Amino acid sequence: MKKLSARRRHPLAAVVVLLLALAATGGLYAAFAPAGKAQADAGSQSLTIKEGRKLFEVGCASCHGTGGQGSSDGPSLVGVGAAAVDFQVGTGRMPAATSQGAQVPRKKTVYTQAQIDQLAAYVASLGAGPVVPTKQQYGPNGADVAKGGELFRTNCAQCHNFSGKGGALTEGKYAPSLEGVAPKHIYEAMQTGPQNMPSFPDTTMSSQNKKDIIAYLHAVDSSETTNPGGLELGGLGPVSEGLFAWIFGLGALIAVAVWVAARTAKAKKS
Repeated sequence: MKKLSARRRHPLAAVVVLLLALAATGGLYAAFAPAGKAQADAGSQSLTIKEGRKLFEVGCASCHGTGGQGSSDGPSLVGVGAAAVDFQVGTGRMPAATSQGAQVPRKKTVYTQAQIDQLAAYVASLGAGPVVPTKQQYGPNGADVAKGGELFRTNCAQCHNFSGKGGALTEGKYAPSLEGVAPKHIYEAMQTGPQNMPSFPDTTMSSQNKKDIIAYLHAVDSSETTNPGGLELGGLGPVSEGLFAWIFGLGALIAVAVWVAARTAKAKKS
């Protein structure tokens, strides 16, 4: 006991006790702090979903149902995922106008990006679906422009034109122009397949392939600003090609008809 009492009075005893206290405090923080952070994240996500539900009930439920189950005026949103909401609302296609045409056009957005994130979180809570891509997935780093051009011509050019200018489809529908569309929205469109477009999930087209296509479209947009050839025939899609057909094709047919009629009249006189 005397030895223990002497050690307690040792000048280094206070330092040893302080070090032990600091080590214990650090261990307790490492053990409990991550759980606290996870709880904070879960609470923040729950609040985001709650706010998204409020926005949904005001702006979307009249067509898609109070629980997103769909109605005669709008499809079910269960399982479409956050990416579909971010694309449709982020490009202004939703909310749609009351009188819908063959397809919903792109227009000015109604919601802020924060509100879009809340709506997306709520819809994602209704059922698992594609998530909003990260910048690393659609950014230019590591993209192969040449490979993207090959993939685009194989899978997309039939509708969107070789230069992404869009084109006409059946029954008044059309493939929209891809000029000026945000890379994130192009990725989401490939992932979710909005309106008349087929979907290209990762099982069909890898994330790297999507990144390559986006890089190709960006390169096409950039090159057109300094194109010394001006507006080429294939650059405006069906508009310029149709104009060419009407002016020159129909004009040639009229000229041939006039020539045949003149020859026939001359032969009759002879």
